[in-house]
Amino acid sequence: MLGGFATLAGVSLIILAGGTSTALLELNDLGEAGRVGVWILVWCGVLFAIGGVALSLTGRALARRRPAGRMWALALAVPNLLVVPFGTALSIYAFWVLLNDEARREFGRPPRSTHPTPSQETA
Repeated sequence: MLGGFATLAGVSLIILAGGTSTALLELNDLGEAGRVGVWILVWCGVLFAIGGVALSLTGRALARRRPAGRMWALALAVPNLLVVPFGTALSIYAFWVLLNDEARREFGRPPRSTHPTPSQETA
């Protein structure tokens, strides 16, 4: 769901950049500052759109319990730590949920157990 909103925001920023560029051209006021502003809108829109698609694909992979989805979710949680306060809280929660032994088993990874198993004790 967040991926869809981010993609929508990215597309909206790209459309806004196009409209701003057109308006500035019609006013014959496309100076250096106008060009820089349009490019900032374009780059932010592209980053939001790419991030939104990445979030959507990661969410789909998590729902299907694919190991790559877990790794992508952990990777996307790292830069999200900087989005204070909600991104930080959600990233910490993502780490807490996806790094425990139960989640590792759900995604086909062996649990990290500090306790020796019975077979290790007899060896």
